[in-house]
Amino acid sequence: MDLFEYMAGSRKESEAPLAARMRPRTLDEIVGQEEIVGKGRLLYRAIQADRLSSLIFYGPPGTGKTTLAKVIANTTSADFHQVNATIAGKKDMETVVEKAKENLGGFGRKTILFIDEIHRFNKAQQDYLLPYVEDGTVILIGATTENPYFEVNGALLSRSRIFELKPLSKENIRTLIDRAFHSERGVQAFHAEITEEAADFLADIADGDARSALNAVELAVLTTSPGEDGIIHVDLAVAEECIQKKAIRYDKTGDNHYDTIAAFIESMCGSDPDAALYYLGRMLAAGEDVKYIARRMLVAASEEVGNADPMAICVAASAALAVERVGMPEGRIILAQAASYIASAPKSNAAYLGIEKVMKTVRETGNLPIPPYLQDSSYKGAAKLGRGVGYKYAHNFPNHWVEQEYLPEALRGERFYEPNDIGHEKTIKEYFRSIGKDPERYEYRDPSLEGAPERPWEEK
Repeated sequence: MDLFEYMAGSRKESEAPLAARMRPRTLDEIVGQEEIVGKGRLLYRAIQADRLSSLIFYGPPGTGKTTLAKVIANTTSADFHQVNATIAGKKDMETVVEKAKENLGGFGRKTILFIDEIHRFNKAQQDYLLPYVEDGTVILIGATTENPYFEVNGALLSRSRIFELKPLSKENIRTLIDRAFHSERGVQAFHAEITEEAADFLADIADGDARSALNAVELAVLTTSPGEDGIIHVDLAVAEECIQKKAIRYDKTGDNHYDTIAAFIESMCGSDPDAALYYLGRMLAAGEDVKYIARRMLVAASEEVGNADPMAICVAASAALAVERVGMPEGRIILAQAASYIASAPKSNAAYLGIEKVMKTVRETGNLPIPPYLQDSSYKGAAKLGRGVGYKYAHNFPNHWVEQEYLPEALRGERFYEPNDIGHEKTIKEYFRSIGKDPERYEYRDPSLEGAPERPWEEK
């Protein structure tokens, strides 16, 4: 390297974006991903011992995939080459492979090839690398935001260890923001300070993406004039402007959290899809855990809709699984579909009221004897004890139903589940009528009405 190349490299480093300047250079500087590179973990030991095999780093943007590759570059004794799959071609690969052959044959030195955005390589480009990865000519490190099982050659995957990087926690992002304001590689030279409120907001709204948070910090510092004290003050208003999102009052452990989720559920219960989507959007904008939202919709699908539309619980369960597989931001669409379906479905709380009544009855009556004819009769001598004697098998009777008491004797005639006249539950009542059951034995009474019984169900 001549003087001009050295000066160009130094200038490029000093003028690089803050996220690039603050990139950790050693294992000890890495924040987050403890499950992968925590002390004593497999990858931590392999990097320290310089005994790496081919690796694939998979995870959302800003979680440290390229950072890990850079740390490896700074740690390893191997020759390190980096290419970006969005602009590199086969010729670039051929150049690295030829150099790797020289290193291995002439000096016994390994070569690491880091391919950023490896999912952008087509099948032919990936196939070209396969024999050289297999025979150890190059050690491949790939980084991808896409599921490698869908986007990376299966043969390459089978020869690589896959490490999934998770979005950084709010605490991780906050650590990086604080580090940027106090590091010579950060914005220390600008004499800048950030308020606790602004730092918390940026850490929260970054949604696990360190690069997003640091880009906002850099923009805030570069576009804010110093105050009378000569210090650049980054407050909440500046932070909001730089990340182009308003700080939504939403404490994930406080009243606003519970108020918003309650309004969300009540809107679905009240058959108002517009309000349900609005509160869903507020939670998403505030960074609420999408898994928590999905869990609450699962409960609402049963508690508020129930058998009035049995598909509601299926939609909610599918949405919960799909959001976990897809992630954000596309997951918002899946949640919106499920929330609007639940809000638009016919409503019944019969299952909820039924199990509540059952639990109260069980607490009051304990373990009542099960009728002998319903007890297990599969063992020898059961009949001598009266087990199963007198049991009527429903499928042996017309309509596959027969009048028979299934509850304990002390609860004979008790009703727990009362389908209403809405949606699929209306069909259930019609079915009961068709086989001879009397679904009208109990009627629903609103407990809030004057003279209503303590329990919402009253025998006619």
